[in-house]
Amino acid sequence: MTPDASAHIDVAASPQRVFDLVSDLRRLSACAEEYSGGRWLNAAGPRVGARFRGINKRGWRMWPTTSTVTDCSATRFAFEVKSLGMAVSRWQYDIEETGDGCRVTESTWDRRPGWYVPITRLATGVKDRAVTNQRNIEATLLRLKSTAESA
Repeated sequence: MTPDASAHIDVAASPQRVFDLVSDLRRLSACAEEYSGGRWLNAAGPRVGARFRGINKRGWRMWPTTSTVTDCSATRFAFEVKSLGMAVSRWQYDIEETGDGCRVTESTWDRRPGWYVPITRLATGVKDRAVTNQRNIEATLLRLKSTAESA
């Protein structure tokens, strides 16, 4: 299925460095546009099946989510997101080695049931989630590149 929003960027850093950044809850929050942090619920770190509680912010609005890691390898880190027990999205980072580092592709799929969309609009202040996520992904990838290349 085609993602609702996706972008990629070339990074002059090793695929392992990038994987370490996107799979570390604290470090990812420093790069992400809305995600502001989280904590592992049933694991000491990223692995398939691990769950984490995330906090997202947009302006004065904040909302919690619970996510489950579905892919955790050197080439992909992905997780399914739930809010109030309902599937709301999938986020995925694909990491492909290149000659001078790697290409990172961030993608998301909107999984919200139609009746839940107006509720999430009120909670997040976002009217068009696909457009907002596209902008957020582009901003996140620029920060990720800067962070990965600076260390």
